[in-house]
Amino acid sequence: MALTPVPVALKALLDSVPGPTGSETLPLARCAWRVLAADLAALRTQPPFANSAMDGYAVRAGDMAAGRQLRVIGESAAGRRFRGGIGPGEAVRIFTGAPMPEGADTILIQENAEGVGGETITVRVPAAKGQFLRPAGLDFSEGDVPLAAGRVLDSAALGLAAAMGYPELRVRRKPRVAILATGDELVTPGQPTGPDQIVASNSFSLLALVEKAGGEALDLGIARDDHDDLAARIAAARAAEADVLITLGGASVGDHDLVQEALTRAGMSLGFWKIAMRPGKPMMTGRLGRMVVLGLPGNPVSSIVCGHLFVLPLIEALLGMPEPDRSRAIPAILGKDMPANDEREDYVRSDLALTPAGWVATPFDKQDSAMLGTLARARALTIRPAHSEPAKKGEACRVLRLR
Repeated sequence: MALTPVPVALKALLDSVPGPTGSETLPLARCAWRVLAADLAALRTQPPFANSAMDGYAVRAGDMAAGRQLRVIGESAAGRRFRGGIGPGEAVRIFTGAPMPEGADTILIQENAEGVGGETITVRVPAAKGQFLRPAGLDFSEGDVPLAAGRVLDSAALGLAAAMGYPELRVRRKPRVAILATGDELVTPGQPTGPDQIVASNSFSLLALVEKAGGEALDLGIARDDHDDLAARIAAARAAEADVLITLGGASVGDHDLVQEALTRAGMSLGFWKIAMRPGKPMMTGRLGRMVVLGLPGNPVSSIVCGHLFVLPLIEALLGMPEPDRSRAIPAILGKDMPANDEREDYVRSDLALTPAGWVATPFDKQDSAMLGTLARARALTIRPAHSEPAKKGEACRVLRLR
């Protein structure tokens, strides 16, 4: 079977998504880092009135001349405006955010006035018309749509939604991602291990990736190398109405690799299997009804690398984000020589440092796909395209930042 190139595999995976998840309405305080399910039109104008951007005096531009004396007739503070207007030769003491009095069109900041706090002031440095004045609607006007569907509600977007007048928002339901580890050799952390067993770690790595991307992880535990056990846990994923089922291990071609067969028996239509990448070659995808299936390799590093390349964009697509982040690679410079590459695209664990010349990626010497310690130290994956010629230290490359 020919190996599927990474970009082809990713496109096929995202094309298989049946559509974004449904939506739910939540109080604004619970919407941080959620994804908007609909465009958001402003319910009000911001600012709702012209106001001052600085402490000083609301004045008329026609009165601005060095040495001109102005009579102070009142004060305007935030939440407590001056009731009235100003005429020629008059000024109103004003503070940041306070409404502009009628007749005023300029702010003379207090640093450019003499006699601050008195009944009269003298213009020391004249202000230009409109200077330090925020007009009504400077930020947005009622009916404007500053936030579009698919926007992640980060701190700025959440604050904007509040300023627009929304006490609650319609957001995408978090994609439910069921995670199923497989293999007789696995035990959960804290449990005694037999002489031929290891501690299961991949589920926890994928859980972190899923939740970081905005999904809801459902841990299905560890399935033994047994058709009945696998079938029961696959059924549990369907009963939970998972949007995605991620299996870990057992998707290769060995006598004890039963996952693909179990999924096929359950009705999965196979998308593709075996990717032209290192690590992560045995990955497979499919569909089980509306549930997207991802079969990730059992080697810890392989599963995490596949998670970064495929799981994160998949969740973004399920969240209805308009442009799923298919390639987060950035340019860098090699910090050491690299050998030629074969037909598989390599994702090489590397250190990453910012220098005056730009980002420098230095691959680690040991790259075995079972070495989680190396991955935990890595700041990036250096990408080596298939069939790359040998590369020298200082040559350009692309990297995927991990942290």
